[in-house]
Amino acid sequence: MSRTGLIAKKLGMTSMFNEQGKRLTLTLLKIDSCQVISSRTEERDGYNAVIVGAENSKPSRVKKPLRSWFAGLNIESKSQIKEFRVSKDNLLESGAELKPSYFSKNQYIDVIGTSKGKGFAGVMKRHNFGGLEATHGVSVVHRSHGSTGQCQDPGRVFKGKRMAGHLGNDRVTIQNLQVIEIDDEKGLLIISGNVPGHNGSVVYVRDAIKKTSSVSA
Repeated sequence: MSRTGLIAKKLGMTSMFNEQGKRLTLTLLKIDSCQVISSRTEERDGYNAVIVGAENSKPSRVKKPLRSWFAGLNIESKSQIKEFRVSKDNLLESGAELKPSYFSKNQYIDVIGTSKGKGFAGVMKRHNFGGLEATHGVSVVHRSHGSTGQCQDPGRVFKGKRMAGHLGNDRVTIQNLQVIEIDDEKGLLIISGNVPGHNGSVVYVRDAIKKTSSVSA
């Protein structure tokens, strides 16, 4: 049964060695004032969902419609809001606080975020092309993509052809990351592996949809 997810902020990365001597790459996520704001029900809205807010904000920095919405719910204004689809059994009451212990140690989670934007990139960086030869008549264009199409038939470049272009700044989901440590006092969720985005970026954390078993780190 699907549960709601949490809103977190990527603090940075570090590493540690486990009991078997294996080096683990870790990402630190900060869960700050994460709270259930409202919910949607199938009877009223046609689907079940939980609306979660995080990071308390001054009312003056929130848009006026949201300001009155928060005031009516008697909840402090939030700078981040996200809606998570849930099953009917996992609807939560407005005002419920969500801490890192919402997840359990060693369970698997998925993290959704926006990757770093890297601007315009060539095919070697964007698609891992090998480039052209360093000699045998190749001059100046060593990092180019080479031929892109055909001559007479069909005489055009097919859609989806891998070429140079915008790299990064995409919505990315990293699946099956394992929770290593939980600290409710500091609001920290320490997970194995890397997550998309730069330090300070907002990510969404949810239960893994493909892997449910927990394995000791």
